[in-house]
Amino acid sequence: MRVIAGSAGGIRLAVPKRGVRPTMDRVKAAIFSSLGDAIIGARVLDLFAGSGALGIEALSRGASSVLFVEEDRQSTNVIEKNLAKIKFEARVRQQSVSDFLRSASGTEKFQIVLADPPYEKTQSGERFTEMLLTSEKLGKLLAPGGVFVLEKRPGEALPETKLWRVDRQKKYGATEVLFLSATTASPARTNQQGVQPPRRAIE
Repeated sequence: MRVIAGSAGGIRLAVPKRGVRPTMDRVKAAIFSSLGDAIIGARVLDLFAGSGALGIEALSRGASSVLFVEEDRQSTNVIEKNLAKIKFEARVRQQSVSDFLRSASGTEKFQIVLADPPYEKTQSGERFTEMLLTSEKLGKLLAPGGVFVLEKRPGEALPETKLWRVDRQKKYGATEVLFLSATTASPARTNQQGVQPPRRAIE
């Protein structure tokens, strides 16, 4: 795995030996191509950070800061190792995403939230996509006009929620990428899945 572009472009990153599903370079390139200049100077939140590849790509392309949230200790060690290798500074929090969202005050806002959750279900039997898309706390962490980028399994139904609008979506093999924006319940026309329909596909 490598950093694709920016100040650290071409540098290879370490990957945890277990428990992660790294985002393919093709998918990562598409995500940041869609974000474009929005990444420059952005405060970024990387949930289910794994090796930290998405957040590190954001830093390489000009993000002002990244907060990595990852529950697994081996993975947070790898994130810190990768940050040291490319001489970037960022905050790394070893905590489950559900605990992080429960304890988040909402005073710190992020222009971009990245999430590549596990495809399996949570311990309580809930899908991770459902946990994220029904979390009011997550919406409060997103700055006005901010973007939530979510990777999920293609064909996985979205939960019924009026908190988010799907602006763009695209499938890449075994991964589907959604670009979402926070919305309110009342004025929105929602589709049969309860999530507002996409305006256009990812370029």
